[in-house]
Amino acid sequence: MKPISPNRRRVVNLADGEFLPFLDEDGQHDGDVLQVNPNKPTGYGFHVYRMAAGHSTTAHIHAGDEEFLVLEGEIVDHDGYRYREGDLVWLEAGTEHNSYSPEGALIAVYYR
Repeated sequence: MKPISPNRRRVVNLADGEFLPFLDEDGQHDGDVLQVNPNKPTGYGFHVYRMAAGHSTTAHIHAGDEEFLVLEGEIVDHDGYRYREGDLVWLEAGTEHNSYSPEGALIAVYYR
């Protein structure tokens, strides 16, 4: 086998990767994203999403299934459900919610 070409592999690291602003449908800042696949729009595919302490996400409806792993911190959904560090979560397409992070959170997300 031949080596993988540099334009076919991308590696980002949590410690020094560039987190980009994630914008909601109205263009408002709604957290930050470390995107691994440069061919996908920001916030799609596999990425890491960072919420600042006290941040509430914009209410939204998922067009597709969302899966995430809470790496650090805690997230509280609009219905009071708390996702804690280590929780692996699936939200079905059509789910409507918004979340709040009291102390900030870092989550690994897969969203098609």
